[in-house]
Amino acid sequence: MVSIGLSAAAVARIRFAVSCLWEVAASVRVLRDTGDHAIHLPWANRVRPRLVAAGLVGADSHGTRSDGGLLWQLVPAGPRYLPDFLTPPPQGLTPDLTTELAVLRATPPEVVRTDLDLYDGTPSPAVRALRADPAEGLRRLADEITEYWRIALAPDWARIRLLLDAEVQHRARRLAEDGAGGLLNDLHQRVRWEGETLSIAQRHCTAADVPDGSGLVLVPSVFVWPSVLSVAQGALPQLAYPARGVGTLWEAGPRASDALGAVLGRGRARLLVEMRAPVSTTELARRTGISAGGVSQHLAVLRAAGLVATHRAGRSVLNVRTTVADALLSVAG
Repeated sequence: MVSIGLSAAAVARIRFAVSCLWEVAASVRVLRDTGDHAIHLPWANRVRPRLVAAGLVGADSHGTRSDGGLLWQLVPAGPRYLPDFLTPPPQGLTPDLTTELAVLRATPPEVVRTDLDLYDGTPSPAVRALRADPAEGLRRLADEITEYWRIALAPDWARIRLLLDAEVQHRARRLAEDGAGGLLNDLHQRVRWEGETLSIAQRHCTAADVPDGSGLVLVPSVFVWPSVLSVAQGALPQLAYPARGVGTLWEAGPRASDALGAVLGRGRARLLVEMRAPVSTTELARRTGISAGGVSQHLAVLRAAGLVATHRAGRSVLNVRTTVADALLSVAG
């Protein structure tokens, strides 16, 4: 259990952020033990062979072999300690891997060594080298993360970003409607805010409590599912929690029924089926093979019929089914 003090002043400094490095660290944990992250098995099966071939991921995901890169050796399976310097506080809702890696490389040596003192198990030679020379080790780590990102996450990042942007939009609305208590107590079953204290129930967590937190960064994540991860120490506590709709990320979309296609047209019916979560026009065109112009024309008709709503999330414009469309799909299915 971790407790973070959140006074009224600290609650006023709660903000959301999206982070490339959080997704990197959490996705390595998925590869370490896919049994606890079955939703991501299609992704893991697809990227693991390439990561193993690149020497970034060990072939023995469940064991203690020291093969794989430095990143692989720093990120443990399950609930064990994840070095805090791997996930510095993200700055906003427009994540940039290059910017985050610059912050990582600038981590003070004493911070790296303090985090590594909490390392669970016998450090590998690469981890010992990082402790002996943090500056050189962090440069090596940043290079590995860049290559890991290129292979494992970049091909799917557009889809992941859309889901994370939709999550922030949803939570911002929840905050406006129900206040901080409604927001915080709805994030995850292990998270509870009572009496100016945020409690996070994490197995085997040895982090110290923070009686007077200075605020909180809420980081929606795809790969942290089904748990939560927190960084209680440092300038600003962080809480990474599962974004809504993760279960739809890797699944193949169902086909529109012939009856629905006969009523709406096959293209419009297919678009409604694909809008299981808020999605951009560009992504709909990619998924369906319909041109972007054609998608826009179909969406205009669906909006006029009250079947689709559109809202802006940062720089993106997302399309989402209305409850009327959900009911229509339910009957047609």
